[in-house]
Amino acid sequence: MRLEVKDITKSFGEKEVLKGISFAVESGVALGLLGRNGAGKTTTFRIIMQLFLQNSGEVLLDGKPIDIRQVNIGYMPEERGLYPKKKVLEQLVYFAELKGVSKADATARADKLLTRLGMLEYKGVKLETLSKGNQQKIQLVATLMCDPDIVILDEPFSGLDPVNAILLKDVVRECIAEGKIVIFSSHQMNYIEEFCNHIVIINDGQIAVSGTITEIKHSYTQNKASVFTEAKEDVAGLKRVLEGFDFVTEIDEITDENVAGVVVSLGDVGIEKLMKELAGANVALRGVTAYEPSLAEIFVDYTEADS
Repeated sequence: MRLEVKDITKSFGEKEVLKGISFAVESGVALGLLGRNGAGKTTTFRIIMQLFLQNSGEVLLDGKPIDIRQVNIGYMPEERGLYPKKKVLEQLVYFAELKGVSKADATARADKLLTRLGMLEYKGVKLETLSKGNQQKIQLVATLMCDPDIVILDEPFSGLDPVNAILLKDVVRECIAEGKIVIFSSHQMNYIEEFCNHIVIINDGQIAVSGTITEIKHSYTQNKASVFTEAKEDVAGLKRVLEGFDFVTEIDEITDENVAGVVVSLGDVGIEKLMKELAGANVALRGVTAYEPSLAEIFVDYTEADS
């Protein structure tokens, strides 16, 4: 399957929320849809699910307008949507039946998914009696009850402890391996990098940047270099040397406990000039590389204009 969002616009009254959003994602691939709160991510999700109608543009599945009567979509919203006073199994079966699953099949699928997430013993209790993390796992089960072709996960790891996060990560990987289309939104960039090859960053209702994470990082235009020393105690001496280079405009120590070194901004010169000058300096160097920004830095740079 191939899902395409083409030139979608959407307004609520006089407020234009989406201003021509376009992206595509295929089966067996996870796409990261990123943006600050209010950027238009949730509106995009709801248009894909035909809960909202776009003002213009189209959503296509395999080249044809998407019809939710013909495709199963599982949606895990950031604001969880289950009933706290209802028993777990009761509402899981109910939501599956709304998607056309028989009660017998829904019960069997609920048992399978609850077992997979270590939650089978809680199927007869009210949701409100569970911890926040366990409630979140039940929400994921509800998302997958209809065996969806398209899985939309909005902040699925928010508030989870490391053990539960690992469990949910395994289930997400299984969805990708099964050939489902997965659209993933999170402000936790480590999860985006773990699951998604492709990302789309929305800012103020428009696409700020899209492509593979590798391509975006390599095309990033900041003129910086990472300079690594042999040990932490060598960093102070390295900084003194770099402060003597008139083309170095900024020096930031690397905060990673396992790495010793600094990131330098080079003004108008290239990394070759830096390497040439360092070659004659009296400092214990481990290496010099072009600086690769983190996804979090890229996200901030492409979205901070709205702050």
